[in-house]
Parts: sequence; C-alpha cells; structure tokens
Amino acid sequence: MKASSYRLLAAVCAVASSVLATAPAHAQAYPAKPVSMIVPFPAGSATDTVARALGQKMSEKLGQPIVIDNVAGAGGTIAAAKAARAPADGYTVLIHTTIALSAALYKSLPYDTATAFEPLGLVNVGPYVFVSNPAFRAKDGKDLIATLKADAGKVNMANAGVGTGSHMCAVMLSQALGVQPTFVPYKSTNLALQDVMAGHSDLLCDQTTNALPHLAAGKIKAFAITAPQRSANFPGVPTMRELGLPQVDTAVWHGVYAPKGTPAAIVRQLNEALQVALSDAAVQKRLADMGTELFPAAERTPAAHAQYLAKDLARAREIVKAGNIQLD
Repeated sequence: MKASSYRLLAAVCAVASSVLATAPAHAQAYPAKPVSMIVPFPAGSATDTVARALGQKMSEKLGQPIVIDNVAGAGGTIAAAKAARAPADGYTVLIHTTIALSAALYKSLPYDTATAFEPLGLVNVGPYVFVSNPAFRAKDGKDLIATLKADAGKVNMANAGVGTGSHMCAVMLSQALGVQPTFVPYKSTNLALQDVMAGHSDLLCDQTTNALPHLAAGKIKAFAITAPQRSANFPGVPTMRELGLPQVDTAVWHGVYAPKGTPAAIVRQLNEALQVALSDAAVQKRLADMGTELFPAAERTPAAHAQYLAKDLARAREIVKAGNIQLD
C-alpha cells in the first residue's frame, strides 16, 4: 500500500474514532449535571425553606443534585432576570412567589413575566396574617379595625420592602378602610418581624409561613387572615371577610419555572420530579407546618400553572393601579 493510502486510511480511522468518542456525549440523557434552583430571597426565608424541601426530593428523582442559588433583591426581580437569561437547557429553574406582583409594580423589567418562562408547576398556597407584638393595644380583629379607623396615623405597619407581598397586603387594608397608617419598609420579612416582636413597629401583614412558629411560641398575636375561609392552622383567627373587609383577600403562592424555550421533554421531566417531591409525606408535612396547603394534583401541571399565573398577573395589575404604586 502506498504511503498516501496509509495516510488516507489513518485519517478516516481518526475521524471515525472521534465520532464514536463524542457520540455518547451528544446522546447523553438529561440531566447530566447538577440543576441550579434560583431562589429570590435570602437563605432562611420562607421561599428558601420551600426550595430546599423540594430540591432534596426532586434531586432523588432526577439523579442529580439541585443546587440552591439565593439571589435576593428588588422584590425578586433580580432572581427572575437571572433565570430569564439562563440557557433553556433544563439546568436552571426558578422558584418564585411574588413574580406576578413584581410584573405589575415595576415599570421596566429586563424580561416579560408573561412570556419569559416555562411554568413547571404550582407548589403551595397560604394566606397572609396580620400580626403584632402581644402588647399592642388592639385586642382582636374588630378592635384592630376600630383602632385603625380612629387613629391610623399613629400606627406603624412594617413590611419587607416596597413592592413586596407584605407591603401590598398593607396597601390593600389601607385602601379598604380609607385610612393611611405609617408604612415602614425593611430589607426582609425576618427583619420586619423581629422589630414587630420587639415592639418597635406595631403591625405586619406576614406570610403564615413566617408567622406560624412565632404565634405558637406566643411572641406575636394574630388579628385576621387574608383568606375566604378560616385556616386549620389558625382556627381562632377570623378572616378579613368576617371583619367586613372581603376585598382584603390575597394569598402567597409558590411556583417553579424554567427559561422560555426549555424543551418540552425536559419540562415534563422537571414537572415529574416536582410531583414526586410534592407527593412525599415529609415534604407535605413541612409545607403544612408552615401554614400552607398544596395545590391539588390536577392543578400542578405546567398548563394549570400558566393559567394561574395569567390570572394573578391581571389581579396584581388591578391592585397596583388602585393603589397608584409604581416602581422604577
């Protein structure tokens, strides 16, 4: 065989070897590496707690770790923007709770909440609860309403920052009563709650996920929840509807998202992993202990999640418009 023939044969063999060596990589099944779950609030927050509970069980189903990535700030919009920019390959997901509210509040976001994400499934939902230091002068829900009507200007209402759920909950109460308490923004719900417990601020409209253990410990007292029916976790606490304020009806809910364009097969795998996590007894107990309820299984599909998000986006815009609130 001529030298040129040997060289040609060697080249063909080299190409063939290269193709064979790389073929398994191209055919590698998802997921082949850890998945990052972006959390829009600090470690130790309610959303962080939910994310870690889900992540552990989802990772068992996927066969890869779920790595928690806390990206706090700007009402959760920094985290959402990071998720929207991520490659649509299934290796970045986002868990969020105020994503619809942020879309209504901020005039210019680097993403369109309605189109930037692939909804993967709804997780849990719970009401807000109005709480105070045990020494606050209002004795119960009716007395709180009377106190606000008589002297709202001397009542400080803490919140987790302008544009957060706790802020908008306070705005809804203010609008319903036609009064204006003093809103005191903090950098996080935990900091706001600490000052309420210490008596430095009077009231807080807090997620049940944060308030429940402190209520159980007697460090705060509850006046009313923002739900149509009483909660099994707060059987003695009336609803705002019972107090004559049905318009103060809002909930905090978690959903999981992937960047828009994530392949349908991967969306399906991530939803399946989420369903496995939500079917786990330990996860269910953890979420129940936080004062929340799971969405029914039929409502935890990507399609149902997309419909729920669309409705919440519309409602958030109505609330923000009525409150004449807009953030840059």
